[in-house]
Amino acid sequence: MTQHLDSKRLQRPGHGKILAAVLGLVAVLSLGTMGEAKAASPTATSATTSASADRWTDRPHGFASLAGGTTGGAGGKVVTVTDQASLAKYAAAKEPYIIRVAGSIPVEPFGSDIVVGSDKTLIGVGDTGEIVHGELHLNPGTSNVIIRNLTIRDSYVEGDWDGRTTDFDAVQMDTVDHVWIDHNRFTHMGDGLLDIRKDSRYITVSYNRFTDHNKAFGIGWTTNVRTEITIDHNWFTGTKQRNPSADNCAYAHLYNNHLSAQVADGDPTWTYGNWSRGRTRMVIENSYYDGVQHPYQADATAELVQRGSILKNVSGRQDTRGTAFDPRDFYDYRLDPAAAVPALVKKFSGPQARIGTTLHVPADHPTVQSAVDAVPDGNTVPVTIAVAPGTYREKVFIPASKPSIVLQGTGRDRSDTVIVFDTPAAYGGSTGSATVRIAAHDVTARNLTFSNDFDEAAVELNGEQALAMKTTGDRIVFENTAFLGNQDTLMTDSPKLDVISRVYVRDSYVEGDVDFVYGRATTVIERSVIRALSRGSDTNNGYITAASTWTGNPYGFLITGSRIVSDAPAGSFHLGRPWHPGGEPNAVAQVLIRDTWLPAAIKSSPWTDMSGFSWKDARFTEYRNTGPGAAVTADRPQMSDEAARAHTVADYLKGTDDWAPYARH
Repeated sequence: MTQHLDSKRLQRPGHGKILAAVLGLVAVLSLGTMGEAKAASPTATSATTSASADRWTDRPHGFASLAGGTTGGAGGKVVTVTDQASLAKYAAAKEPYIIRVAGSIPVEPFGSDIVVGSDKTLIGVGDTGEIVHGELHLNPGTSNVIIRNLTIRDSYVEGDWDGRTTDFDAVQMDTVDHVWIDHNRFTHMGDGLLDIRKDSRYITVSYNRFTDHNKAFGIGWTTNVRTEITIDHNWFTGTKQRNPSADNCAYAHLYNNHLSAQVADGDPTWTYGNWSRGRTRMVIENSYYDGVQHPYQADATAELVQRGSILKNVSGRQDTRGTAFDPRDFYDYRLDPAAAVPALVKKFSGPQARIGTTLHVPADHPTVQSAVDAVPDGNTVPVTIAVAPGTYREKVFIPASKPSIVLQGTGRDRSDTVIVFDTPAAYGGSTGSATVRIAAHDVTARNLTFSNDFDEAAVELNGEQALAMKTTGDRIVFENTAFLGNQDTLMTDSPKLDVISRVYVRDSYVEGDVDFVYGRATTVIERSVIRALSRGSDTNNGYITAASTWTGNPYGFLITGSRIVSDAPAGSFHLGRPWHPGGEPNAVAQVLIRDTWLPAAIKSSPWTDMSGFSWKDARFTEYRNTGPGAAVTADRPQMSDEAARAHTVADYLKGTDDWAPYARH
């Protein structure tokens, strides 16, 4: 904004800090987590506690989580690959990388290796990332690798059922440490599907599908007893042997796995389920065996403890011997009932469309901006930036080249995670003052507080605008967010006047004094609290809105089902004024405030002129508002019932692509 009032509001107690809650507002409107952001008494509304949500964790469990853990390419650049050359280049690089595999990548020559170096994450984009006719190979000394959400398939050589002439595994690793193999599908390869060999340590294999194969999954190939491995929630179906075979493992913990439809070729010995070999100590818990010969067996030198599993249509050996070990001496884990295992693994194992790249701040990246920088340009599948609770004093810019980002606070309350800076417009203009700028399309922010804590009462400046947030992208969503500031707190804009961008704000909180919700984007604020701050005046404390809607756009600002609150004196606050940037005549404000509670602070004539432009030439209306600040007078245009039916949340946001972010609720 280019104008501001000469008078300043009085400094309020605790300015620059997250405020006390607006108590009672939630109960009045049943608005869930609405209300002012606050540091104490957090709610649990945003905590993820469901069992299904736990299946999508981006952190390994089991043995891969021990001894420093497994982080893969965390902190490295995110790249998307679609061809063998790029995959091979980044996989073998010395630097950490998160490598997103998009679509099918055929490997040539047939059966060739893709060498994977240390500090790498290989992850399929959606559920269609796959490597065909090739093997991922981890050489001795490789450490800290995550392989997720991929299909690796079809290097089988016809007639070579036992893999005697080829060694075309899906994944092979020798003498490596800290590897997490998760949510992959391995099928129809030339030798083993998964070979973990030669004293490899701290391994977790979870939620994978092993299908259509002879030798599924082998561990060992050494006389040492060093390997520690967790194997859980995998589905072995249409396989013959090594499901798995564990040779001389120090600790092999198998739980909640499903073995079904075993290949039935009449082999009395080498068709089996789990085998504890050599001096392996194996614990099997709550697994489900259906149609399996020799479901679990142990050498005379090995130990095997089995508890809680279900066996159906099985035959042959069911060996138990020794005490093995107690997995809970090493890590905690959730054990699902054996009866639930078939349904769980059929739904959750293998590649999943919902699994994508999640970048953690500060675990993977020290700042929010560094995580944004790691997102690949031209991104098409959502990347989540998970921001841990804390205060991040930084500016953040999401450029137009990085769409499809979800900015997610991971605290229990939005006030737990705050992005804040203190730049006024005097030091870089209105845009330059913004703490966070979003120029990209399809960005969602949840469970966060955005703040500009510039103290306008403490400094005399010509340019006190201080934005907490500016958006110019389309299809921007804010859910359970707070915007803290004074003048020009939240600007929702578009790249130019006749380009329509849409913003949806729900279950959120916005505070300010002068023009603190403004811009030309089509913007819906629903089920939210808007707080008009007093500047200490008895007559004019400011303006809530300053829309600059393009005259060709019928939908500017809609505030609906919300509550406006204020501690300003009665009759001292405007609902808005029309902003014509640079005197632009085709910026004709459109604002509808409907079904919203208004405080006594609202003026009886709540709309006013700006920069020589009359409010009466703008498109300002109200509809069915309540509260002491609501009234119907000649200076308060009311929308008709018929017009109101065409000015709903859906109408404002629909556009030409039927965008409906509200439908998720």
